[in-house]
Amino acid sequence: MTQQQAALVVEDVSKHFGGLKAMRHVSMTLADGERVSVIGTNGAGKSTLFNCVAGAFPATSGRILLFGEDVTRMRAARRARRGLARTFQTSQLFNQLTAAENLFIALGGVRMRGSRLLPSRFNSKRWQTVASLLEQVGLADRGTQLVADLSHGEQRQLEIGMALALDPKVLMLDEPAAGFSPSERAHLVTLLQSLPDTVSLLLIEHDMDIALAVASRVIVMHDGEKILEGTPDEIRASELVRDIYLGGMAADAA
Repeated sequence: MTQQQAALVVEDVSKHFGGLKAMRHVSMTLADGERVSVIGTNGAGKSTLFNCVAGAFPATSGRILLFGEDVTRMRAARRARRGLARTFQTSQLFNQLTAAENLFIALGGVRMRGSRLLPSRFNSKRWQTVASLLEQVGLADRGTQLVADLSHGEQRQLEIGMALALDPKVLMLDEPAAGFSPSERAHLVTLLQSLPDTVSLLLIEHDMDIALAVASRVIVMHDGEKILEGTPDEIRASELVRDIYLGGMAADAA
């Protein structure tokens, strides 16, 4: 696969914060329509990689290509206009609007009243799209609820809907299952597995079960470096991965 054929290419990217080398010489490729998970324990460098790709952090060195275009120095908003959508570890929702209104805003249906941002109610086609997105992310019966009244898991589902509202070519999800119940995790897996083939998925996930269930290829990071890459079966069978995760859990418990 050439760089022009790939949805995303990360080429020898490093990120330093002063003297802290948070990520070192990471390379990866995401093919058009592919699903790739990046796993690792806390502090492995997963979110640093994610933020460099999304444009939230400028890479210290290396290159990032989006559909063959060098976006290394491009602002996050311009990357988004080229088809890159992301979620965040912390909520970026409008808590005092309903779930449906949040999605309507994501679709571009907004108007201003003074300094307040309000959804316009006069676009029936856009509201139909909102209903479709709510159903897609499992919130068909929660559209009229204020975001502040949704459960944590429902808010995370809504955030995925907000990202999908941008009609992305590359969807990046940053630990979407954080704080989920077992039933919410099962629904998340179903949702991610049902994404259209036109969307390439890059999933940053601490939960290995979810990461392996939705990806065709898995990248393992540890201490700021990529240390392993393979199929879900290869990652499951890796003694190195087991040692890292068991060691990380022991460190967390200490």
